[in-house]
Amino acid sequence: MNYGNRIAELREHKGLKQEELAQSLGITRAALSHYEKNRRKPDFEILNKLADIFGVTIDYLVGRTSHPTTILDSDVKEFVDQLELSDEDILQRFNLTIDGRTLSEEEAKRFIAFVRMERMMK
Repeated sequence: MNYGNRIAELREHKGLKQEELAQSLGITRAALSHYEKNRRKPDFEILNKLADIFGVTIDYLVGRTSHPTTILDSDVKEFVDQLELSDEDILQRFNLTIDGRTLSEEEAKRFIAFVRMERMMK
C-alpha cells in the first residue's frame, strides 16, 4: 500500500473529512488531496503530524511496514538512540556544517529524517 492510500484510509477510519485533517496539519485541502492521490510527497514535518494524529509510525504511513505501531524494548531504544548521528558528541566531533554554519542537533535530526524519507520514497 502506498502512502497516499494509507493516509486516506487512516483519515476515513478516524471519520475526518479532508478539510478537517488539512486544517489540523496546517495545510490546504488541495495539498492533502495531492498527498492522498500520490501526486505529491508529504515532507517530514507533515509525516510527523500525521503519525501523531493517527497514532501510527512514519514507517507505517509510508508503507514500510504493515504494523501501525512499533514498540521497542527500552534497552533496544537506548541503543538505537545512541547510534543516531544527531548525538551531540558526534556532532561536535565531526563539526557538520552547511554554508559554513555548524548544524544544531535539531537541524541534524531533521536532515537525517529528510534523507531517510527520501530513501524510502525511491
